[in-house]
Amino acid sequence: MFDFDSLREIFSTINKNKMRTFLTSFAVAWGIFMLIILLSAGNGLKNGVTSNFSRRAQNSVTLWPGWTSMPHNGLPTDRQIKFDFKDYDLVRNKIPEVEYVSVRLNQGATLSYGKEYGSWSLEGVSQDASIINNLKVTSGNGRFLNKMDIDNRRKVIVISPDMKKVLFKDADPVNKYIIANNNIAYQVIGVYDNEDMYSNNPPAYIPFTTAQLLYNKGYGFRRIDFTVVGLKTKEANEKFVEEIRRKMGKLHNFDPADRSALYVRNTAEDMLEAESIFSIITSFIIVIGVASLLAGIVGVGNIMLITVKERTREIGIRKAIGATPLSVLKLIIFESIMITTVAGYIGIVIGIGITETISTLMANMPSDGPSIFKDPTVDLGTVIWATVALIIAGTFAGLIPALKATRVSPIEAMRAE
Repeated sequence: MFDFDSLREIFSTINKNKMRTFLTSFAVAWGIFMLIILLSAGNGLKNGVTSNFSRRAQNSVTLWPGWTSMPHNGLPTDRQIKFDFKDYDLVRNKIPEVEYVSVRLNQGATLSYGKEYGSWSLEGVSQDASIINNLKVTSGNGRFLNKMDIDNRRKVIVISPDMKKVLFKDADPVNKYIIANNNIAYQVIGVYDNEDMYSNNPPAYIPFTTAQLLYNKGYGFRRIDFTVVGLKTKEANEKFVEEIRRKMGKLHNFDPADRSALYVRNTAEDMLEAESIFSIITSFIIVIGVASLLAGIVGVGNIMLITVKERTREIGIRKAIGATPLSVLKLIIFESIMITTVAGYIGIVIGIGITETISTLMANMPSDGPSIFKDPTVDLGTVIWATVALIIAGTFAGLIPALKATRVSPIEAMRAE
């Protein structure tokens, strides 16, 4: 059994070879340190890119109408495609993969309240825009648009924190009226949170039916946003987009192969491509980190082989007075585990300390736009995995020298120089 005497003996052995043990421990600590740093850098890159999708649901699709560039069914090129309620009905009710839908049209406007005013964009949307675009109205700040607002063409508006600050200062804007272009009054029903939005001039949101009536002659809209479910692969997303083009082409009588007639942006497909790239990067980082760690582990194994050779006479005497091969085996393996684990923990602590410091500094830095690097840290699972890997590696590093030590014959060991 491993006891205090065994621990004291291990420390005594390490103390006799300080420089050799230090260099070996440094190799192990450096290997795990580099693994933590590389994984943190990979996570920072992944977090930065995925955060740029945070303003939209990661399974969203956007359609824009364009102009035909190919003749079709006897019709000429350069025909303008326009969206109306037939398109909304097609997407909402006739495509099973679609979950949430919002049409959109925008209008620039000067908004005023009392003596305060400013120029912003009004976005006409449906109630599902809050989910599609990750628009949150926190408790105490009112609400977002609902179905009754859309159906009844209510003149209500959800404003941004910037608008609240400019127009209302510190007052509560909910249920107050603001004037658009000096002639239309909108009742403020909520203030949405734009913390994760990178626009310097975020818009206000009104019912798209109201926007149609007031700014688009009661007809049509300029784009359709919707989310999809069940599309887990790139191939499934590509097939879905082609099916959308086919159905829209049939509805508007244009060739589905005519890419300029209908513009499609699929963030789900973009995210799948990004995730595949990050998987490759992460695998590459793990290979490099593990290689660095293995270099240190090999060093530990070599040190233990040298230790066994130097202690051949001692091991022989132990066996001559009754020490079992198992006790010798445990002594060598425990020494290897101790060197590997302590050095590895030092590397883990330093690596996590550096990455957490960088993450804190980056979080406190002002950001004027999208970032490709964010929160470069590792999770608890990675730390646990690294700890288990260190213990296993330490065991294997000491196993071969320990097995060699158990084979030492007491008579031959007494003859060793």
